[in-house]
Amino acid sequence: MLLSPALPCLQSIAQERTRRDSETDRLQLIVDAVRSTHKDSVRRSLIRGMLHGLEGRRNVAAPTGWKSLAKELSTSADVETQRNVQRLSQIFGDAEALAQSLATLRDEAASIELRRSALAALVTQQYDGLASELEPLLATDNLRIDAIRAYSITGSPLGPVYFKRLYSAADADTKRAIVETLATRKDYAIELVAWMNEGIVERTEVPSYVARTMGDLLGKQFTSSFGEVESLDQDIASTIARYKSLITDKTLQKADASRGRTVFAKTCGACHQMYGDGGKVGPDLTGSNRANLDYFLLNSVAPSADVPEGYRTQIIQTADGRILTGVLAEEDSQRVVLKTVDQPRLVVSKDDIEARKVSDKSMMPDGQLDQLKPQQVLDLFKYMQTRSQVEVKQ
Repeated sequence: MLLSPALPCLQSIAQERTRRDSETDRLQLIVDAVRSTHKDSVRRSLIRGMLHGLEGRRNVAAPTGWKSLAKELSTSADVETQRNVQRLSQIFGDAEALAQSLATLRDEAASIELRRSALAALVTQQYDGLASELEPLLATDNLRIDAIRAYSITGSPLGPVYFKRLYSAADADTKRAIVETLATRKDYAIELVAWMNEGIVERTEVPSYVARTMGDLLGKQFTSSFGEVESLDQDIASTIARYKSLITDKTLQKADASRGRTVFAKTCGACHQMYGDGGKVGPDLTGSNRANLDYFLLNSVAPSADVPEGYRTQIIQTADGRILTGVLAEEDSQRVVLKTVDQPRLVVSKDDIEARKVSDKSMMPDGQLDQLKPQQVLDLFKYMQTRSQVEVKQ
């Protein structure tokens, strides 16, 4: 019991040491510390901290004695430690660890959790043969979306070909993953425009945040098919006044907070949480001033009018041609960690960044309410006024 309060501290020490200068020395210190104890809880915390410090890295020089330590820990009763050791070995360029991840990924008898973890490790290491491993996963329900998103790393020209076969029969989550993935690379984005022109993808199936990325990436080539992403001439004051005339005490009496929860999930939930549900890209709205009509309308009609520093949009172009858009979660000398709509933690090595800019715009586009019917606006605001969670109503 005396060790428990110290474990987070041990993990933080390992994580911090892994980020400081003199990388070889600090990694060696952590490896020596792991060797010096046989307590599973302490080893778990140190290994976890070292992995967190190296997250997103590739081809890091292994500290002396790592291979023998990894072999010893591979038989540990602690499953988390086994998994983290394997991921560290891949970061250190261990061919055996790579082969083990491939074997796990291909093993249909392995748990989905293990296969998903193996795929994530291969994606992080940008394994050269990854593209050929993805097609079979598209047929596995619980791995399909992970595989779709992995194509943004591989850049395989076969990705859009497979996506096109899936799209018409896909569920909403799979369709969104496909559209989001196509928006991460210019050649993929061109395919998405072609699909829109062919009527395969409806305008309503392209979320606003994806439309903004596509507009930046392709310009008129996209907007000629999609239409203008947002009106630059929008009169914010008159728009707010228009919605104020809609949202009155009388009209709110006929609004339904349960229906509003469904509207929130579809329009806001990808980026914001309410009562523990939703994404974590933007602020948690549970404790915000959301029941105030002026606050609600200003942040819905013109969210870029006053964007807090911590929520400005980061746009990163990687050396392999990906375009990543998100909110900065962490940054150090080695990596940038973004919170994106589809990934709460996207780690990018600074060695992989070709260009980067910070927009003064919010990731939430202007005119969000314009996509809703009047009754949906009323239901949404009714939900924003709640003080506790309500049941979902379709």
